Amino acid sequence: MAPRSASGNRLEVEGLITYVNDPTAESVNLPFHDFVCCKIDLEAPKDFEPYLARLHHLAGDQPLVMEKPLNTEITEMPWPRVSVVVCSQNGARTIRDTLEGLSRLDYPAYEVIIVDDGSTDDTVSIVGTYGFRLISTGNRGLSNARNTGLQAAQGEIVAYIDDDAYPDPHWLTHLATTFLHTSHVGVGGPHLTPDNNGWMADCVANAPGGPVHVLLGDRGAEHISGSNMAFRKSTLQSIGGFDPRYRATGEDVDVCWRLQQRGWTLGFQTSAVVWHHRYHSVRAYWNQQKAYGCAEVLLEEKWPLTYREFGHWAWAGRLDGQGLARAINARQEDIHKGRWGRALFQRFYEPAPNVLCILPLMPAWYLLAGALAVLAALSLLWSPLLYSLPLLALAIGIPLGQAALSANAAVFTSAPLSRMARLKCRLLTACLHVLQPIARSYGRLIPRSTRWRGYQQLGLLRPRTISLWREAWQDHLDHRQALETVLRDAALFVQPGDDCHRWDLEVRGGLFGKARTRMNLVAHEVDKPIMSFRVWPVWSAYSLVFGLVSGH
Repeated sequence: MAPRSASGNRLEVEGLITYVNDPTAESVNLPFHDFVCCKIDLEAPKDFEPYLARLHHLAGDQPLVMEKPLNTEITEMPWPRVSVVVCSQNGARTIRDTLEGLSRLDYPAYEVIIVDDGSTDDTVSIVGTYGFRLISTGNRGLSNARNTGLQAAQGEIVAYIDDDAYPDPHWLTHLATTFLHTSHVGVGGPHLTPDNNGWMADCVANAPGGPVHVLLGDRGAEHISGSNMAFRKSTLQSIGGFDPRYRATGEDVDVCWRLQQRGWTLGFQTSAVVWHHRYHSVRAYWNQQKAYGCAEVLLEEKWPLTYREFGHWAWAGRLDGQGLARAINARQEDIHKGRWGRALFQRFYEPAPNVLCILPLMPAWYLLAGALAVLAALSLLWSPLLYSLPLLALAIGIPLGQAALSANAAVFTSAPLSRMARLKCRLLTACLHVLQPIARSYGRLIPRSTRWRGYQQLGLLRPRTISLWREAWQDHLDHRQALETVLRDAALFVQPGDDCHRWDLEVRGGLFGKARTRMNLVAHEVDKPIMSFRVWPVWSAYSLVFGLVSGH
């Protein structure tokens, strides 16, 4: 590994560059070192182990060097048997690296199961040269393939790795150690980009939308990525495995939420590393993000309470991984605290960005920019719409600035690049930052094509009252449950109210608002009630701004 300059590029000199850090100065994250070196004086294992996990997060994809030796007693543990499952569908380009890595695993008790999900390339013949167990099925989707591997697994731990990734030799050792020392039912780890992937894959690795994990502290997780995750087989079977509705992606998010819904917890082991190949073309990246958008719609339909108004996940933890978009903050934090900058302990974590910093990173922002662009074009026919031009410039300029900021902070690990090649990489990375939310938005619109008819049928441009005659009496809650079922069958996003709400059901309408209804039963004759529904729209701030700008 060659040294890097202050801008994150490699220096044309021999040798490695680093500096020795200590806990009181851990927030001094200089960009030009090649590995992280830390000196600590923690003697108790209960203090050392949590801080070691934190240091791994601070080091990211760089090596970590410490003066304190690690505890080697784990070699005497009774290791659990692990079943490694690889699901592949036309993965001939990269699966050989996966199989080579699995052959080199340093673990005493494991098996490898390859599930071929209807491949039409050379995947089956490649797997046949390695002697691993192969199960071939028709093309039934990723979740079904994962369930097939789960049913065939003989180990008490089932570990999943993608066919475009390969593990570190000690991958299973670190996963199994975490299971032995904690009550977590699932454990994940980081997925790093190989150095020899080429400049195009390097740009994709620095773009948003890649496999990331959501951490709760340094050793807990809210979500672990499907390219590097392991579960206790019994708990995964107790929830019925993976949901077959997720054919391409999204199944890992769903299974993590279902496990946590049962009261179980997930862990994260920074040492359980896999190396994940990235895409080598913009088209492949676009298709991946479009598929993620489709999966988000399915997740929102099943988990409406986990999504915010604008269709984005409401994670309780913090995103961790490569290629995360950087929010534009008007104020930069200074690490020098105290009088004359002599405070001993600095801030551990950066403050969370406010809402105005996060909004430009959402797909909804691009929908607003598109609406403003339409209004700006119509200004050629009606001059008052010229007032939309400053808003359009702001809506376009903020994401471009965010993309440029993120691309400038990107670190490219491919072969030493010339100045012009580095500029090309940064320009492409910035373009991918702009492209990603557009692809996600487009992917979210595909499965919603049937939903627009449902929204139109509601006719919710104004409040209205609907009355229905019933021949038989039925409890109020039964009526509400029946109405909720009908709305869900119409592919609408429905959220029931509770005792604190003045409405019974809420139907989300996306960026511009939602609809609410309240039901009342009146006994007109004996056992013959009249059902009265009061339905009204709730417009969002975006819809109001859109209406003011358009003059309506």
